[in-house]
Amino acid sequence: MAVDIGGLTLKNPVMPASGTFGYGEEYAPFLDLNRLGAIVTKGLSLKPKAGNPTPRIAETISGMLNAIGLQNVGVDDFIKFKLPFLRELTAPVIVNFFGNTLDEYGEVAARLCDIPEVAAVELNISCPNVKKGGIVFGTDPKAAFEAVSVVRKNLTKPLMVKLTPNVTDITVIARAVEEAGADSISCINTITGMAVDIKTRRPRLANRTGGLSGPAIRPVALRMVHQVVQAVKIPVIGVGGIVRPMDAIEFLIVGAKAVQVGTANFVDPASMITIIDGIEQFLIEEGLADIHQLIGSLEL
Repeated sequence: MAVDIGGLTLKNPVMPASGTFGYGEEYAPFLDLNRLGAIVTKGLSLKPKAGNPTPRIAETISGMLNAIGLQNVGVDDFIKFKLPFLRELTAPVIVNFFGNTLDEYGEVAARLCDIPEVAAVELNISCPNVKKGGIVFGTDPKAAFEAVSVVRKNLTKPLMVKLTPNVTDITVIARAVEEAGADSISCINTITGMAVDIKTRRPRLANRTGGLSGPAIRPVALRMVHQVVQAVKIPVIGVGGIVRPMDAIEFLIVGAKAVQVGTANFVDPASMITIIDGIEQFLIEEGLADIHQLIGSLEL
């Protein structure tokens, strides 16, 4: 069941998606965190961030819209208050982070680089680039390359880069971040969506739009992971609508080296344990001694 994702060895390929698992401690009463391939924290910024006004979550058919606004405690309070709990775990800790400017990306990366308990980082490039008129780093290959390059210069730990699906061709961005020094790629982040309350005729989210996640986006995520696997040489982590073991297995078959589970955690906090057990059982049933016999086994 063990896999290597860009220099980080995991005992199994299952981990939470950032933003759906808090800082890890919140889920401790519901499952054995040490059984996970890794723990992925919610995204950190240089300074604490309050996020968007409420309502900021809305259920949809086969999914969920969220516009949390990247609320977090900031990197300093994370180190002071959240890290002591994570330090006691045997599962490797991957810290997700973001910035509004290139300088912020670089500074947060430098601070995380000095923390031995942080096994790897996940760079979220789905954020507004304030100095460039509000574009998103992850939708422009040049901006994505610059962001990853700045982080790479300040970081010696394994670097995973999370891609947005809200682009014309995700492979262009994937190749740009690989060239800039990413060790692995996670995809996809949420798809921009909207819902309206027909009685009040108002958006269900105060932010009007939000990120759609859950089973509704899985076929889109699977297609994009398949495309990215063909486009780059570094490992790809599949994300998007994984709820059951068979969902994760689909991503592995198209070439993902690992998977992240997000919205399912809200439905069943122990869903990742079910998925880990299900993958292992599938390998046994198929007579496969190593998960790498399953990864990338798609027949075309």
